[in-house]
Amino acid sequence: MMPAMSQNIPCLWNQLPQSSRSPCDRYKHACCSYDGNVYILGGRDISCLRDFWRYNVVRDEWTELNCTGEAAPEELEEHSMVAHEGFLYVFGGMLDSAYTKWRCSLWVFDIAKQKWVHCQGKMSSSQTQMPTNRKGHSAVVVGSAMLMYGGLVDMKGSSHDFWSLDFDTMAWSLLNGSHQGSLGPGPRHSHSAMAYHSCMYLFGGLKGLREQKDFWKWNSTSQMWSSLKNKSGPSRLMGHSAVSYKDCMLLFGGGESQNSPKNCLWKYNFTTQTWGQVTSLPGSNPPDKIHHCCTGLGPSYKSSIISPYSSSGLQSELMDDKVRPFKNKCFPAPLSFLGSEGAIELDTFSHSSKTLSLELEISKDSLMGKDAQRTGNKAFRKQWSCTDEDLLDQEDADIAQHLPDLLLVLGGRPCSTHSPISIWQMTLTDS
Repeated sequence: MMPAMSQNIPCLWNQLPQSSRSPCDRYKHACCSYDGNVYILGGRDISCLRDFWRYNVVRDEWTELNCTGEAAPEELEEHSMVAHEGFLYVFGGMLDSAYTKWRCSLWVFDIAKQKWVHCQGKMSSSQTQMPTNRKGHSAVVVGSAMLMYGGLVDMKGSSHDFWSLDFDTMAWSLLNGSHQGSLGPGPRHSHSAMAYHSCMYLFGGLKGLREQKDFWKWNSTSQMWSSLKNKSGPSRLMGHSAVSYKDCMLLFGGGESQNSPKNCLWKYNFTTQTWGQVTSLPGSNPPDKIHHCCTGLGPSYKSSIISPYSSSGLQSELMDDKVRPFKNKCFPAPLSFLGSEGAIELDTFSHSSKTLSLELEISKDSLMGKDAQRTGNKAFRKQWSCTDEDLLDQEDADIAQHLPDLLLVLGGRPCSTHSPISIWQMTLTDS
């Protein structure tokens, strides 16, 4: 029996139907969220893709972004993408080719200017190398740096390289634990990694051809790796994903092989240092997925933090139809309950009048006497009865700060050929 199971509150899964104006289904792609938008790049369907998209969750709208030009990446798969202060940083994933024009497989996208910019990494004074192209590595943001671990490097196999890219100087440096004999995860690819406070957490993946279930912590202050217990946690996994949620890590999907995707959602509590498998509400069935992407939206997911350097121009575009969050106390209108947990269903609509179903699990106790910070579109107004009708007056009010907590699972195998990308939404009932 798993020690944290009884303390877990179940979650709700929904598949979000997509229009024809959306990217095709794929796997081995990269995605991240920034200012309430989700960005997705490349991957594979029946071949390697070279496309770049932005998904606005509030509007349920996809926009295809430019992915051409000298500064844009080639077709990529099993690459990484992180966001930091108005820029997206993409690394690796190039196809093995003698004709590639790239010496360092790093690309940078300026969110404010909506274009790829030349920003090749500079070598630090103590190093004569930069990381080479790789696939299946991990990349996370800790402070003002991107930490990148492992990956599959052409014919050399799994790598144990551990690199840091300083965003301020764009200088690469090798970190401790990049040596074969040092304490650490060792050679690894197709693993998961996420950041919490000043630490990076790494789980599973492939060491050579064998799947792993070990769990590691890198402390940026002490510059040391430590092995964490995983006796009651997930089994051997590769092709899974992990995100930070409140004081926990959520780990989803993956499998022991390419052909054995799983749908388990695990929760690791950093405070109690315990694992628990999150159960689903009856009739709410998560998808079996491997080589997918997960990203969190809302205040409880660190990936949704709003940067002071974000583009005011983009915010003006998003706010052009005066969508505003409520500032008043809101209470639920007549509810339709899902079981005894006090769940309510909220239907939100895109601005093209097309329905997007977002069924959010919210406990009754958390609603009463608290300000409900929800986006102020027509559907939320319909479902919630407010003490007054005044909306926020600020022209630059930020919708992204008021999004409910959502975890999105995008794409992954099995995928559907020539069909819109698969998107699943998970909502924890304690959010």
